[in-house]
Amino acid sequence: MPAAPALVPAPPAGPPAPAGASVRRRPRGRTTLIITAAALLGISGGAAVGYGIQAERAPTPLAALSQPGLGYPAKPLAADRAPAPLPAAQDRQVRTDGDLRKLLVDRPKGAKKTLTGKLGLEDGWEPIGDYAEGYYEDPNYMFESLAGFGLRRVASVAWQQGQYRETYVHLLQFRSGVVLGASAHFDDQMLYMPGEEEGAGNPGDPIKGSREGRYFLYEVERKPGYLPAYHARALAVRGDIVLDINIHDTVPISKKDIRTLAERQLERL
Repeated sequence: MPAAPALVPAPPAGPPAPAGASVRRRPRGRTTLIITAAALLGISGGAAVGYGIQAERAPTPLAALSQPGLGYPAKPLAADRAPAPLPAAQDRQVRTDGDLRKLLVDRPKGAKKTLTGKLGLEDGWEPIGDYAEGYYEDPNYMFESLAGFGLRRVASVAWQQGQYRETYVHLLQFRSGVVLGASAHFDDQMLYMPGEEEGAGNPGDPIKGSREGRYFLYEVERKPGYLPAYHARALAVRGDIVLDINIHDTVPISKKDIRTLAERQLERL
């Protein structure tokens, strides 16, 4: 253990002050107050002088426009020069504002028609509450979410192939011009689809003909006493319509099946 250092004696004190001598102390705070007041006065005076100089100057003119003229005519075009409206075949809004059921993909040949929704509607319209309750674990929250996004109507078709394969196609149309609409609902679905707990557990694959649409194959679900459950889903957005396709089966579902069906439905839109 090292020895403790020796103590260093304190330096001797200075000579004592003569008896009876008075010590004059400098007043505290007065110098600081004077400096602070001078600084504030300088800042205020400088700002006032600068504002006065700027106010007396002539306004700076804006830069001239780079284009020689406006991009639109100053006066309305004559009737003979106005462009003709788009035909219904090219105007997407005319198509989607009509009977949305006519835009649903056709059932494959030999497929058996099945009902969609708890009410078993056969005309292609599905109540929003039935859609939310049939495909989401929390239907109350999903119903409020869809209503908040401005969901307008749901058209659907379903069919059965073989003994167990069931296919459901939904077209969810939202109100146009709202901040939260079809794109917001599509983004909300795509946030959880890659997750393992509620989604498919993989990033999916892109759908041809859609900028952001993707299709997913879920992991097989196995329970004692039940047949294996396979699930595939496709999601895409086109204008104010969200495409939602689900395929269920007891045997593996190929990527080609879900991808081809999604591409066919996008072509109809």
